[in-house]
Formats: sequence, C-alpha cells, structure tokens
Amino acid sequence: MTKLLNVFTKDEDGAVTVDWVVLTAAIVGIAIAIMVVIRGALNTTASQIASTVEGAMTTT
Repeated sequence: MTKLLNVFTKDEDGAVTVDWVVLTAAIVGIAIAIMVVIRGALNTTASQIASTVEGAMTTT
C-alpha cells in the first residue's frame, strides 16, 4: 500500500492537464475580452458597408 501511495504522489499527469485547462481558459478569456472591446467598431463598420451597398444598388 505504501508503494502505491508513493507512486500516486509522484505522478504528474494530472498537473499537465490542469496546466492545459488553465491555458485554454486564459486564451478563451482573452478572445472574449477582445470581442467586447472591438464590438462597437465592428458594428459601425458593418453599418457603413451596408449603407454603401444600399447606395450602390439604388444608383444602378
């Protein structure tokens, strides 16, 4: 039983999984933060493009 406990305490496979989960969560969080920051600019640009397309279709 002692040998099994020693092997269990020295096993680091779970630590690698935790590292990947933390890194993935950080990347997702950064992506969401970037989307929040640029959302207004994207909406403005999309509206300008829509107006330009509508104006071009009206003149033709």
